Amino acid sequence: MKRRDFLRNSTLASTAILTPNFLKSSAIASATRLASRSGKILIVLQLSGGNDGLNTVIPFGDDLYYQNRPILGIPKNEVLRLNDHQGLHPELSPLRKLYDRGEMTIINSVGYPNPDRSHFRSMDIWQTGSPATENWSTGWIGRHLDNVGTGKPTYHALEVDDGLSLAMKGATRTGFAMSQPERLRRAVRNQRLHGLKADHTAGNPSLAYLYKTLTETTEAAGYLFEQSKVKNATAEYPKGAFGKDLKQIAELITADTATNIYYASLGGFDTHVQQRNRQQRLLAQYAQSVSALVEDLKANNLFDDVLIMTFSEFGRRLKQNASGGTDHGTANNVFLMGGKLKAAGFYNPAPDLTTLDNGDLIHQVDFRRCYATLIDDWLEGNSMAVLGQQFASLGVV
Repeated sequence: MKRRDFLRNSTLASTAILTPNFLKSSAIASATRLASRSGKILIVLQLSGGNDGLNTVIPFGDDLYYQNRPILGIPKNEVLRLNDHQGLHPELSPLRKLYDRGEMTIINSVGYPNPDRSHFRSMDIWQTGSPATENWSTGWIGRHLDNVGTGKPTYHALEVDDGLSLAMKGATRTGFAMSQPERLRRAVRNQRLHGLKADHTAGNPSLAYLYKTLTETTEAAGYLFEQSKVKNATAEYPKGAFGKDLKQIAELITADTATNIYYASLGGFDTHVQQRNRQQRLLAQYAQSVSALVEDLKANNLFDDVLIMTFSEFGRRLKQNASGGTDHGTANNVFLMGGKLKAAGFYNPAPDLTTLDNGDLIHQVDFRRCYATLIDDWLEGNSMAVLGQQFASLGVV
């Protein structure tokens, strides 16, 4: 088989090259025993498009919120009140239960200096953990994988998607992207690919590498497919891709796969026009899916070992626009959920709506402090090596 035919016929071009070695070793090890987790588990959930944080965690006690949002403002009698000043969107009622149990921390006004209102650039900043003035080619999770030291737990990362986010790409190690175990297994059962013999790759380093990758990915696909059937999720997940993604994460965690970091995304939050109904549907899907995930983890006594972070690349402006929506803003809220939080509830006060930067919220917490907290306090890593400078921990996990 010619090299170009190999590449043309391979359905793994986008993800197989990214197959981490742990999957191969785990596949072999699983013949005699399950691969065991080491350390804590982190689940990162991305709300793509710039979720409107002011209509997610609502400052109902501030009259400026309603003055600037006469149509979009959530009525006070509908807000799920958490204190005398802030509350949740009514579609987030499943998360209210977590908050009441001390299993949720809300961090207000998270952002970074010199904010960028471009979806692509701001998402790059969040996914790499770079300053806004620099462009980095590796992601914060990928660099954490690169920097796991000797004697520390070995971490592996899986993104539930067909493509790998920049956040998961390191210089020497990377995460693995997979949308469905069965789909991945079918993809590697390409007879023409398996007809390529190892000795046919001699003298062609590129082809030899692809053959080696195919072999490892085939083993990984079989391993992940079998592990995905070990434990069936019992909670009721909402219909839709995001619910299926979190259901798959729950099943892989409860099956004790050798994965410590999971990443999933829910898109559609760019609500310039007719925001109310769209955001309402998305928040309902998000909250119901997360609630089901937590229910499954608790049923298997795993919630204390899991930390869930939710973020969006930026928030929206305070003032509603003329199209029943909101435009790109800056600072936003971040959610942390888990069974072993040291500081639940609100981490800091509500956004200051009296002092704005050209109509936008001014960030109070650098998002890299959130990452430093996850890396140092949860993943037992080295945030200085990952982020390039020291950021103080939030002290919440």
